[in-house]
Amino acid sequence: MSIRQWSRDLSMGVRFAFGGGREGWTRALLTAVGVGLGVALLLLSTSVPNALAVRHDRDKARADHTFSQPDRPKADNTVIVADANTTFGERDVRGRLLEPEGPRAPRPPGVDRLPRAGEMVVSPALKDLLASGDGKLLRARLPYRISGTIGERGLVGSHELVYYAGAEGLSARLDRSSVARITAFGDTVAVTVERTDPILILLILVVFTVLLMPVAVFIAAAVRFGGERRDRRLAALRLVGSDSRTTRRIAAGEALGGSLLGLVLGAAFFLMVRQAAGSVELMGVSAFPSYLTPSPALALLVAGAVPAASVLVTLFTLRGVVIEPLGVVRTAKPARRRLWWRLLLPLAGLAMLYPMVGQGRDNGYFNQYLVVGGVMLLLVGVTALLPWIVEAVVGRLGAGALSWQLAVRRLQLSSGTAARTVNGIAVAVAGAIALHMLFSGVEGDYTKPTGQDLQRAQMQVSLDRGAIGAVGKFRSTKGVRSVTQLSDIDLGDRRENPDQGVPLTIGDCTALRELASLPSCHDGDVFAVTGAEPDESWTSTARPGRTLYIDPSYEGSPGEAIAWKVPGTLRHGTSVDGLLGYRRGGLMMTPGALPPGAAERATTQLYLRLDRSVPRAEEYVRNTTAGIDPMADATLWSSTRESKRFASIRTGLYVGAACVLGLIGASLLVSQLEQLRDRRKLLSSLVAFGTRRRTLSLSVLWQTAIPIALGLLLASAVGLGLGALLLRMAATSVRVDWASVLAMSGIGAGVVLVVTLLSLPPLLRLMRPEGLRTE
Repeated sequence: MSIRQWSRDLSMGVRFAFGGGREGWTRALLTAVGVGLGVALLLLSTSVPNALAVRHDRDKARADHTFSQPDRPKADNTVIVADANTTFGERDVRGRLLEPEGPRAPRPPGVDRLPRAGEMVVSPALKDLLASGDGKLLRARLPYRISGTIGERGLVGSHELVYYAGAEGLSARLDRSSVARITAFGDTVAVTVERTDPILILLILVVFTVLLMPVAVFIAAAVRFGGERRDRRLAALRLVGSDSRTTRRIAAGEALGGSLLGLVLGAAFFLMVRQAAGSVELMGVSAFPSYLTPSPALALLVAGAVPAASVLVTLFTLRGVVIEPLGVVRTAKPARRRLWWRLLLPLAGLAMLYPMVGQGRDNGYFNQYLVVGGVMLLLVGVTALLPWIVEAVVGRLGAGALSWQLAVRRLQLSSGTAARTVNGIAVAVAGAIALHMLFSGVEGDYTKPTGQDLQRAQMQVSLDRGAIGAVGKFRSTKGVRSVTQLSDIDLGDRRENPDQGVPLTIGDCTALRELASLPSCHDGDVFAVTGAEPDESWTSTARPGRTLYIDPSYEGSPGEAIAWKVPGTLRHGTSVDGLLGYRRGGLMMTPGALPPGAAERATTQLYLRLDRSVPRAEEYVRNTTAGIDPMADATLWSSTRESKRFASIRTGLYVGAACVLGLIGASLLVSQLEQLRDRRKLLSSLVAFGTRRRTLSLSVLWQTAIPIALGLLLASAVGLGLGALLLRMAATSVRVDWASVLAMSGIGAGVVLVVTLLSLPPLLRLMRPEGLRTE
């Protein structure tokens, strides 16, 4: 067969799709909408690499300092930068204090003019938040006048909260790790390439495969919309002399026309979503429309693969249909579906994944081709097995109510159509169950206990030296029940460059009892607390009568130490589990024992108990903290700490799953409307003969419920198997969270139920006697 003949037949099919009157246009539009939704999501997926790269580049371009960068002398092209980050509710606020030291001081990206002292430039999202009623507490924390907004070049997301504020006197605090003098933004950070965890790479591969497979399934189903009506129309072509092969190619061309229109609609849907992306934030992630630019190579791949798939799928589905001049042979009992080749797909997937069982993170990276190929074959196996299962089950169903009998008979006549409708849901649920098992199984490796005792404190505030009077301010803060103050300071055996150091903790008797079991305590007492570590060599240094030096100086840190003699009345105590979950030893003294000037040199930690009956009590604490020192850190305690990379992958999964669920719902609704349109005359005939509309509505519900129940059972089995295999690949014990399995299945069933309810109004309109009218 020549290429010219193929081209001629395909082009004739395209003309039939758009020149066949209302019937042809309707089918082409339904196909185009289904394909377009899938293409839009594929284009969004191909935009992800570029979006991640742009976010990384912009974050790198505004980088200002690290904890290990070299000191720079003051010049006319330097600016001092200090971290002033904060948190408002669940959202992080990126803040920087800037003090330019000359006319050529560098500006952060997106900032046209450096703010003066008392001014700040903010991101558009932060400006809107501060102007709203919800931002009243945050406005009190940022007492600067807004003098401008940060441009898109200086932000990684459209909803990011960022500000740059002008400050003075930062040069006196250059000894802090969060303050630095720089000459440019973006080129001062030494990039350290970390080895990516192989388990995280496995998670990323599986997430992308699981999210994109339902899209491919829906596109394959969309090109088959209106298949029965199309096949009947093709009989007319046989009547005028077309052979069977030519007829199939013309049918493929008709599907090609719908898919080409679907590409146009998909591009339009993508542009609409792209434009709306700037005003949407999902799971704390936002982007600018310019981020969502598909890779040209991937976009061309989508543009070529979708039409090619429409042709191949149509030819594949027509292989068992006999199109004769007098009609389509569908009324005869079809041959039973064969099971053996359907089992080959999941078995091949298992064979690809099995060699990596037990590999874990210690044996190198997982083979990405085997991982993607194995997961794809297992999920494709769901689409191959489901039609066989539906046919086998509905063939054994029988007696019941009239609505049940109507539904069962319809399923027995077109079980393949019913299976195609729920294939995407089944694939999505199977992938979701496997992913949830994998995430739950490895979560313990990326979520560690902090040791913070939430019964004794709920917030911690870290203050720099000289935080005198801070305790009183926090005690008078709204929502604070009690404050425990503990201060730390260096203690050495010499004024400069000491050989031996002694840990020294300062606090009143109540605070010290949070760290140690003490005898009677009064202000002015000093204690030697042991039992924290096996090595307690400091005890020989801190002998009674010996002179030690508070805040000794080291090379590069000028200062004058304060001499202090260890008192002969040194008392002893035993370390206990502290507020942070570990034991602390060394010397501990009450404020009355401190020599003059020592308190101003100590670094202070405040541990706060909050009154949970006060709404947003933590925000009042953060406001007080910012009033004392904008660079101070106020941390809300939690029992666990999660890896940021692991959390970002999980957030990406949630965002992608939300998009896929939207596609599932929209595509199912289009498919349901297409099936109802094909049955319009049948439904109208049944109503004309006296069938109640309630009975027909229930039959439509049963026609959806039976396949989805079978699909969810198959999806649960495949999902559990795939999840167990992935856990074994990660060298993790297999655990099944049955509540999550039921939740995933319930979400899938819920989507189908919502789509069915939305299709009831069109169904009622189709069940009118006017539906018998024909042209």
